[in-house]
Amino acid sequence: MALFGTDGIRGRFGEFLTTDLAERVSYAAGKLLPHRSQVIIGRDPRESGLLLERAITAGFTKAGHDVIHLGVIPTPGLAFLTLEPGIALGVMITASHNPASDNGIKIFGHDGMKIPDQLEEEIETWVASSQEIPTPELSKLGTSKEDSTAIERYIAHLKSSIDVSLSGLNLVVDCAHGAASLVAPRVLQELGASVHVIGGAPNGININENVGSTHLDVLQRTMSELNADLGIAHDGDADRALLVDNKGRIIDGDVILAALALSLSAKGELRKNTVVTTVMSNLGFHKKMAEVGISVEITNVGDRYVLERINERDLSLGGEQSGHIIIRRLSTTGDGILTALAILALVKRNFISADSLANIFPHFPQVLKNVAVTDKLKALADEEVKKEIAKAEDLLGTNGRILVRASGTEDLMRVMAEAATMERAQSIVESIADVLIKRFGIK
Repeated sequence: MALFGTDGIRGRFGEFLTTDLAERVSYAAGKLLPHRSQVIIGRDPRESGLLLERAITAGFTKAGHDVIHLGVIPTPGLAFLTLEPGIALGVMITASHNPASDNGIKIFGHDGMKIPDQLEEEIETWVASSQEIPTPELSKLGTSKEDSTAIERYIAHLKSSIDVSLSGLNLVVDCAHGAASLVAPRVLQELGASVHVIGGAPNGININENVGSTHLDVLQRTMSELNADLGIAHDGDADRALLVDNKGRIIDGDVILAALALSLSAKGELRKNTVVTTVMSNLGFHKKMAEVGISVEITNVGDRYVLERINERDLSLGGEQSGHIIIRRLSTTGDGILTALAILALVKRNFISADSLANIFPHFPQVLKNVAVTDKLKALADEEVKKEIAKAEDLLGTNGRILVRASGTEDLMRVMAEAATMERAQSIVESIADVLIKRFGIK
């Protein structure tokens, strides 16, 4: 029974993710903890979050642990607070950038990092078993309480991450009607910026609805109307950030990562002069890093893999094109608000101007196509598919890149190509997709 994907458990509430499943997951996780441990629980504003919170609380308290509710808080805020003394585990109830009909569970250890695969497998094994959750004696039942100051401690952490005022900056922040709504505008304003908010009125069912980092057109239009300096877009749980400049150009995670790497390298603070990114990073990013002498480590897609590599190599910076950026000195997971503050600090210190961010490196046109298949593992190993990929790679040479991978959560093959022109990239993606459809397509 595969519950955990690359970013926790996620699925449609009431169908895949039920309150019964949530209680079993939390009870199983509680069985792995020392007796009477403290567990913190946070959530994004989804309507289903409260029901899942009650179920998860029940599982942990039946396992004999004390639960502390943080309320609505960004995922990186919960991860930061798991580092506090006495906290054994943190559970975030969120489906990130997914629609309101979905929800999910992310579990963080006392080190602020997502729990390792081995512990996820142990939880999955117990959840899949036929064992019932026993009703404990009253004296062995855990307690639950609210933490009304948790958000304040996270906000103080964010504000302390930069030592410059943001006064004079006119910003637009899109909170995706998600967890950033309670934090991002306030932090920016308290640091001195003038802030216009969109997507900042969560009602439980509008999270990510035509706003946020996966729907940037609203932010782009607002930037044009207000002629602001920079726009910031978060996703539902605020662990990522994308930017839009005053010309409406999108500044993705690759550009953000490049700007931060260049800044740290210039100050001699980029450990081993190396940055970590994933297989999805644009070829233009790699060429820029090579040009300035910065080494690049490449991982699978997922900020957990980026963090693992950062820790393994004792590095300081990594991230994803999607906007998950990890500044290791300050965070143990992607933190969209922290990422935005780091870029704004560079702008205020005149390391780079807001309108030149998009020009850090030229992007190679990138085309991505998802192909539904009957068996993604067989498709990945298929000789005919491999031949088509090899033929395309020979055609591109050093002026492009191809990536064909299996989705971690769906029966899909993801086909991506970068080339000097959009037409060339599109043609290559279609040729590989055609072979996949012919041999493994779902009829």
